[in-house]
Amino acid sequence: MSVYKQYCNEIVDESGRLKKITLKYPENFNFGYDVVDKIADETPEKRALVWCNVEGEEHTFSFADIKKYSNQMANVFCSAGIGHGDRVMLILKRHYEYWFAAVALHKLGAVMIPATHMLTVSDFVYRIKSSQVKAIVCTTHNEVPEKIIAALNEAEMTAKLWCVGQDADGFENLTTAMKFACDEFERVQTLATDPMVLYFTSGTTGDPKGVIHEHSYPLAHIVTAKYWQQAEDNGLHFTVAETGWAKASWGKIYGQWLIGSAVMVYDFDNFEPKQLTAVINRYGVTSFCAPPTVYRYLVRKGIPDMPTLKHATTAGEMLAPEVFRKFAERTGLQLCEGYGQTETTLLTANFKGYNAVEGSMGTPSPFYNIEIRGMAGQPVEVGEIGEVVIVPEKAGKQAGVFTAYLDNEEQNSYVWRDGVYHTGDAAYMDENGRYWFHGRFDDIIKTGGFRVGPYEVENVLMEHPSVVECSVIGVPDALRGQAIKAVIVLGVGYIPSLELELEIKSFCNQKLAEYKWIRLIEFVTEMPKTISGKIQKTVLRSKK
Repeated sequence: MSVYKQYCNEIVDESGRLKKITLKYPENFNFGYDVVDKIADETPEKRALVWCNVEGEEHTFSFADIKKYSNQMANVFCSAGIGHGDRVMLILKRHYEYWFAAVALHKLGAVMIPATHMLTVSDFVYRIKSSQVKAIVCTTHNEVPEKIIAALNEAEMTAKLWCVGQDADGFENLTTAMKFACDEFERVQTLATDPMVLYFTSGTTGDPKGVIHEHSYPLAHIVTAKYWQQAEDNGLHFTVAETGWAKASWGKIYGQWLIGSAVMVYDFDNFEPKQLTAVINRYGVTSFCAPPTVYRYLVRKGIPDMPTLKHATTAGEMLAPEVFRKFAERTGLQLCEGYGQTETTLLTANFKGYNAVEGSMGTPSPFYNIEIRGMAGQPVEVGEIGEVVIVPEKAGKQAGVFTAYLDNEEQNSYVWRDGVYHTGDAAYMDENGRYWFHGRFDDIIKTGGFRVGPYEVENVLMEHPSVVECSVIGVPDALRGQAIKAVIVLGVGYIPSLELELEIKSFCNQKLAEYKWIRLIEFVTEMPKTISGKIQKTVLRSKK
């Protein structure tokens, strides 16, 4: 029996559709002890992690291995004075040491702060000062140790420093230290309500916000893994995400291990479609999750046979219908979109038992009570755009939703106003109960008395062969209030011209209702983006 069954009650219909799920767990639930160690004790050889890198190195770790190595790391951390409530930053890319360190910190009751190696020195300064880290564990790649030293100096702070793999000046080698540490670790008493992980949002509209999740958070990802990604007990799930992002929590550890699936990790820097599909076929990946960008490349470069792959999912941005159709034609698999936030787990998705519909973010997760409401908090009609909100089980408290923003009670109160959690995301529900995403609520374009979601126009734009990337915004217009403007990055071989602008407008506008017509086009060489790769529409709107 998969360990997850001990921590939830499910109601599933004859089609395999999840109708209701509620969590049940002891007040001292801890993923490290109650999931990882429990599986290791009962089935020590059960596969947990399959890892390889571009250099050809590969390792397969059992749950017994994860227990052993996490215990060794926990002892190293403990001997250095890291304990309950201490904040530790992990900058480990896709190195396998991340999984040992994450579980070790959970066991200690320390707060893990994942961060990407792509951050600049100033980015690190902001996060280090905001979180008051006590220790940092990092890769030696991409000049990360040098950036950390510079950031600490600028912040006028100190922290215990570890690196993994190779040595680095000013850092203790954690990989070496753990080899000499005891592989047994006595349980530290923690509470399910203790802080477990601190993620920083990507900051599309301002400074990144620190998002705190408690120790029950991994259990909320049971739905993510089992009913959306359709990872399987004894299967192999592959999510393309670096460990510095919250997507790693969605697809590279918690829900997958809870349902008994191993996690596939490919340690790479530069994305190459053929390498990803080669990994899928070489190791027999059964379920796969990647952002739409990956699928766009796969469709353009050609998708090889992937006979072991049973299910494919996508999230992070909207998927163009053309990519959905071509992937399905080539593989026979429907791409199942999902939606959620760093502050939450999976909120809506094309779930198991439902046919995926291209462009739809699916139906609400049975784990949450989700509604679409208007600006005044009123329910909206079918087909009317509103804000996605979560109505909690208890006022201001909902399992799977972050417990607080770091040192930002004003923002915390704002998103929890009126007793519900406000996502700030706009969507509408169709007559079949499916949700359709329309971007951030602030991104809705109001033109000629109509409200237009940028994604519905962007999806059409992406069908034009010249368009590699695009973003649609509203700009001031004396006649309409706002006019629809498309900012476009062109593909290789295409040159900006008035003729191409007219061609793109004609191509798109004949597929769009007149009030959604593109009135202006600007060609750019690159988009302003957050460190996580999200296009900053606020920057585009601010350009003169």
